[in-house]
Amino acid sequence: MPETDNQEDVRETRLRIARHLAELHRLHLVLVNESRALKRFTLDGRARVEIDIAAEMIEQYMGSSDAFLENLRGRFESRLGLLRRGEPKVNNHAEDAPGHGAFWLAFSRLCAVLRRAGSRVNGTVGG
Repeated sequence: MPETDNQEDVRETRLRIARHLAELHRLHLVLVNESRALKRFTLDGRARVEIDIAAEMIEQYMGSSDAFLENLRGRFESRLGLLRRGEPKVNNHAEDAPGHGAFWLAFSRLCAVLRRAGSRVNGTVGG
């Protein structure tokens, strides 16, 4: 595969993910508006209804977000060994390969992000 085709594939993948994240952001805004609308119950003298719905919404959101994050984290953690073996090498020496430092910087970043994701899911402080 020529390098330009490869770059185009990477660009398209990033754009596709960016569109999905934008859609997720739009859904967050919808939920924010729904949560603001809950105050009508309290204004109508039914604060208990607002309390129950708010608690349910937050619990469901956290549950689905945590499950998604844990799934994504597990998916990439299970691939770390394979990803590590993708280190660039020249004459079987990694240190001489162009991109060696950038590869390990990117790999370290992924490991740090996975640790942060694990801390969030497990409720560990300082993640």
